Amino acid sequence: MTILQREYRDRREQVMAKIGHGTAIFRSASHAIAHHDVEYPFRQNSDFYYLTGFNEPEAVAVLAPHHEEHRFVLFVQPKDPQKETWTGYRVGVDAAKEQYGADEVYPIDELDEKLPQYLKDSDRIYYHIGNDTAFNQTILKHWQRFIALYQKRGVGPVAIEDTNPILHPLRLVKTAAEIELLRQATAISAEAHNQAQKFAQPGRYEYEVQAEIERVFRAAGGLGPAYPSIVASGENACILHYIENNRQIQDGDLLLIDAGCSYGYYNGDITRTFPVNGKFNKQQQALYEIVLEAQLKAIEEVQPGKPYNEFHDIAVCVIVQGLLDLGLLQGDLEEIIKEEKYKPFYMHRTGHWLGLDVHDAGTYKHNEETWRPFQPGHVVTVEPGIYIGPHIEAAEDQPEVPPEWRGIGIRIEDDVLVTGDGHEVLTADVPK
Repeated sequence: MTILQREYRDRREQVMAKIGHGTAIFRSASHAIAHHDVEYPFRQNSDFYYLTGFNEPEAVAVLAPHHEEHRFVLFVQPKDPQKETWTGYRVGVDAAKEQYGADEVYPIDELDEKLPQYLKDSDRIYYHIGNDTAFNQTILKHWQRFIALYQKRGVGPVAIEDTNPILHPLRLVKTAAEIELLRQATAISAEAHNQAQKFAQPGRYEYEVQAEIERVFRAAGGLGPAYPSIVASGENACILHYIENNRQIQDGDLLLIDAGCSYGYYNGDITRTFPVNGKFNKQQQALYEIVLEAQLKAIEEVQPGKPYNEFHDIAVCVIVQGLLDLGLLQGDLEEIIKEEKYKPFYMHRTGHWLGLDVHDAGTYKHNEETWRPFQPGHVVTVEPGIYIGPHIEAAEDQPEVPPEWRGIGIRIEDDVLVTGDGHEVLTADVPK
């Protein structure tokens, strides 16, 4: 499944309809250096890719709806056989115009010369000031030049406005093509998790299980891990972003695996926790059943029209009540939740948007008081957990945690699509 050029064009048209007489500028990702002169694998900027489908570094996209001829302009690296021998083939200027539907394409080294013609008649510049400090300065330099000329010309961009509030609500609602890519990403992720559960056993190392998971990702046509794979045995599962994956798995351990495949730049994100010897002990089972109930009830709350916060709130209620029943918390449920005395055991939110980015674009609230309601096309993770670290310190006025509960970490995570009449769990093929 691929996204067709007409869909990229429709996305650009939606943005241009929102910016009116402005000019929007989007910068590609650049190659990042891992160490010395070794580069990380290239990963395109998600906003840039969403609007263009162009997958090369050192590029700029300009949307200028007010321009008579060139509404969509690309600046790209020109063909250079000598450099391409070292770093790979480039599309080049001529082919980029044909393949990506741009009205005009220039070499990237002509940006300073050509960009002003797309800014001079606009009323503002739309640009997200990100981590590329040098390019931020390039945009600010052009804006300052037009500000200096404004008194004489009476036209030109007088403000810079962030593109995120315009673009990210579009990214939040997935199209049919995006949903198919997410289905593929989550299907491969599910296959890898199922293989990992068969492969894992006492005596293996966490990195062996990681290797098996990531082998499945690549063998199925995925780009690789959507994020650093977490394979956490024993008390390592109490570290939320544990990625060392170097411990030998012991008999009696729970194994928490949080791993997802990236496919066509869309991402899966699944977590499962299971006993490597096939049998929970008493404490592990008690905590697992609480997390499972919290997750199942949270998933029920992922419905069109329901506010985003409700699935988290129900998960917290279930977890707090479960910990009260076990004697790991004491007091009034509502008071514990209000004062967040459960947070030594459950310190993160219950989910996040999922799409081109693992923590995908889009706000969770309309304002300080109002949460965004779910709507068809939203994709969210649902991932409650309980983590009782070996050195956990209880909140004030709470009981000391007995030693038999320490070192247990459990999280269960699925990827859920909001549909017109409910939801669909995209990752249901992995048992829990």
